Amino acid sequence: MTTKKSVSFETAISELENIVSQLESGDLELEQSLALFERGIELTRLSQSKLQEAEQKVQILMAKQDQLELQPFAANEQALGEG
Repeated sequence: MTTKKSVSFETAISELENIVSQLESGDLELEQSLALFERGIELTRLSQSKLQEAEQKVQILMAKQDQLELQPFAANEQALGEG
């Protein structure tokens, strides 16, 4: 299994789907089920963390966009009409 720093969000989701399928099959021994469940929890936490990071980046970008000075459309129209 890979370390949690090197796993992308997409890879984590894919691995989680695989784990769920294996656990739902019911063909695993108890120890295997517990190991997969533990890995699933780790991947879930990693995925949640990556989603939170992405959400924070979006909020930062949106906040920066709000800080830009926007000129009213009418002012731009007048400037074009004067030239």
